[in-house]
Amino acid sequence: MFALMQSTRLESLHLSVDPVTGLKAVIAIHNSRLGPALGGCRYLAYPSDEAAIEDAVRLAQGMSYKAALAGLAQGGGVAVILRPAHVENRAALFEAFGRCINELDGRYITAIDAGTSVADMDCIAQQTQFVTSTTAAGDPAPHAAMGVFAGIRSTAMARLGSDNLEGLRIAIQGLGNVGYALAEQLHAAGAELLVSDIDHGKVQLAMEQLGAHPIANDALLSTPCDILAPCGLGAVLNSNSVSQLRCAAVAGSANNQLIHLEIADQLERRGILYAPDYVINAGGLIYVSLKHRGEELTTITAHLSKISSRLTEVFAHAQAEKRSPARVADELAEKVLYR
Repeated sequence: MFALMQSTRLESLHLSVDPVTGLKAVIAIHNSRLGPALGGCRYLAYPSDEAAIEDAVRLAQGMSYKAALAGLAQGGGVAVILRPAHVENRAALFEAFGRCINELDGRYITAIDAGTSVADMDCIAQQTQFVTSTTAAGDPAPHAAMGVFAGIRSTAMARLGSDNLEGLRIAIQGLGNVGYALAEQLHAAGAELLVSDIDHGKVQLAMEQLGAHPIANDALLSTPCDILAPCGLGAVLNSNSVSQLRCAAVAGSANNQLIHLEIADQLERRGILYAPDYVINAGGLIYVSLKHRGEELTTITAHLSKISSRLTEVFAHAQAEKRSPARVADELAEKVLYR
């Protein structure tokens, strides 16, 4: 655990247990140089406690880098709640988690993430002010999708020579809140959609509403397309999966898409342009950060527009230096965090 913290430069790791509700939670605070740590709360089943801790630490690091390159006065942090097999009172569990957050006295602000909902954030808000993505604050998913959409256009320009998405084959892996909102925007732009999700109902809805083509989950990565958009959970890009890719670029909303940084070099060798996940998917963080600070929607939208220019900057550096955009983005973020 300490080796993982040192290798990622994690500031602190907090473990909380509440026997009454069954709560087992991990809060990882990666870097607070720019401001209080902000990041989502995941509620998922994990194969082990160690897996939950590693997920929290890796995600927190990504949130720090994301905030740094998005120009936000926030640090990076993430919480994961290990979902038990049976929960008697979900509201009580999240209220207990809210008390854990409150004990950190503002060092960490939580938000919606995989497995959690606005209703869960409302429960947390009964115990602490250090929460966003509540009913009052609004769902960040549409804004996250807006940023990814802009990033896909920048990726298409860099790799294909035009940001016109009409007729492009875009494969979306995962039709959650962000993935489906992204699919709607891509459909409106005239893209041809290939979609997969473990929830067949969501795939059916995309077929009916967006004219999407369904692809089996285990076949999507090897299906020919112009751009692959991973929009589910992370670690989708590994040595095996990258060797199967038949796309020109990868640009999606999922966090921690690369199982490790060397995979980015493999993508580069194959001529596949990679949009660093924490750059392209910063829209959700931008929304929850600025909304928590009381900014107006016009200010938030203006800040979202910077995702495209930042991604274009990363691509330009990568092309000039003949390196992976992932390595360039890491260096740019680290200059902000550790200068």
